[in-house]
Amino acid sequence: MTAMIRPRSISGMQELLPTEQITFNHYKDIVRKHFELTGAVPLNTSAFELREVLMAKEESNNTSSIEKQVYGVHRIANEHNETNFALRFDLTVPMARFVAQHASKLIFPFRRYQIQPVWRGERAQAGRYREFIQCDIDVIGDQTLNLINDAELPIIIDGIFKDMNIGPFQIHMSNRKLLGGLLLGAGIPANSITNALRLIDKIAKVGQDEIRKQFFQLYRLKDNQIDLIITYTSLRGPVDEVIDKLLTLVEQNHKANETYKVGIKELTTVSEIVYSLGLTSKTFILDLSVARGLSYYTGTVYETTLTNHPALGSICSGGRYDNLVGLYSNRKLPGVGMSIGLTRLISHLMHKGLLQQAKPSIEPVLIIVFNHSYLGRYLSIANRLRQAGIATEIATEQTNISQQFKYANRKGFRLAIIAGEKEFINGTWQLKDMTTRKQIVVNNSKLVETINKMLAC
Repeated sequence: MTAMIRPRSISGMQELLPTEQITFNHYKDIVRKHFELTGAVPLNTSAFELREVLMAKEESNNTSSIEKQVYGVHRIANEHNETNFALRFDLTVPMARFVAQHASKLIFPFRRYQIQPVWRGERAQAGRYREFIQCDIDVIGDQTLNLINDAELPIIIDGIFKDMNIGPFQIHMSNRKLLGGLLLGAGIPANSITNALRLIDKIAKVGQDEIRKQFFQLYRLKDNQIDLIITYTSLRGPVDEVIDKLLTLVEQNHKANETYKVGIKELTTVSEIVYSLGLTSKTFILDLSVARGLSYYTGTVYETTLTNHPALGSICSGGRYDNLVGLYSNRKLPGVGMSIGLTRLISHLMHKGLLQQAKPSIEPVLIIVFNHSYLGRYLSIANRLRQAGIATEIATEQTNISQQFKYANRKGFRLAIIAGEKEFINGTWQLKDMTTRKQIVVNNSKLVETINKMLAC
């Protein structure tokens, strides 16, 4: 006899109970609704990508920070033979490959959304998953892409999180050209800018003292050069205040190279559009410590935090990438996008007990089985309701009526249809509201109409 295998799952791979999954799907549907309201079309890409496609940008920068987190794929029978397949670590790179591959068939600007799992070799811990759902929206232009698209993303983010009703949040925006120009002016070599930006992105996590030490050890900067970097990247607040301070610092330090000038112009333009569309400093600020760790970002960058949950970190991030699709195509296809880490966000709020628990059923109607010899008729009623768009289940497995009603209560059904021999003869049904416990008799011809009215209340 074969020994029983103890059931166990892999750490860092989230599995939800049905009630939790219903709740998760509710918030996922909110995201999808807001994405579709912008005119974005859905896209799904393969879980597998060719390694050289997936890692093209990182390898071009001679860095393995992302590669260390990427899962390779092989057949179990050939586990010692390395393959050229890997699991995607985000949705942006596969989207860029897809756009480059199918550009001749797409209509530009190409606005797409994608809600799929991604995989990263994270150390499994609270808030860190090896498999998680990301919700992405991106706009890809042909040759050019107006900065109004950069400004539209904070508006979309604002709408989603207000609709979710998960508490106060704040969108933080910066610009990588501005930061890159700052680093050049402070003495960082041009070929080290990408890695230096990663240091800036770690300030909130490791603190200024550690960043000072690393800037000295890696680049041998003087104290006044490091002070300049720390001063700039500490700027955070309402748009007008930060822009004024940036301009003042430029005048004082005379470090305004062309890269910096373009960055501050972009930052100002995007910020002014965002404010003109109704956002205020309550939900949208400039924050020059935001740099984003992925090297494909070239301009505007965003992060979003929940005010009451700072330890959670960024729950929504993204930015402008002018050259990413160019890794796979000679055609200039600049883009901008953002991604919500839905698994981290919802699991955190569930753990804190801050989300209303969903009912354990998505069917509003349960048909009570009085007599199993009538199962065919019960199924006929169920099909009729389903064709009318009413989710319906038949209580086929409970042996007596009291167990069926207990099942209805546990799963949170809104209505129960009760029909025995008398009802089938008379062409009427008893309809019970499981919330109010009121019970009425409904003529067969009025069944769908009556149920819809009761469900609408």
